[in-house]
Amino acid sequence: MPFVEIKLWKGRTDEKKKDMIRKVTAAVVESIDCPIEHVSVVVTEYESKHWGKAGVPGDEIK
Repeated sequence: MPFVEIKLWKGRTDEKKKDMIRKVTAAVVESIDCPIEHVSVVVTEYESKHWGKAGVPGDEIK
């Protein structure tokens, strides 16, 4: 039972996230030949200031 966890900065529309969930699900089904009903996708959003990359807080990344 594949479980895909996606973590993003906040700011994308609900439609964009729904589209991503559909496409990620389809990619998993195609890649490992599993039934679509076995695939779970969860999207967690974070404020950019609560996420860092290379030691720099996200709200300071340009």
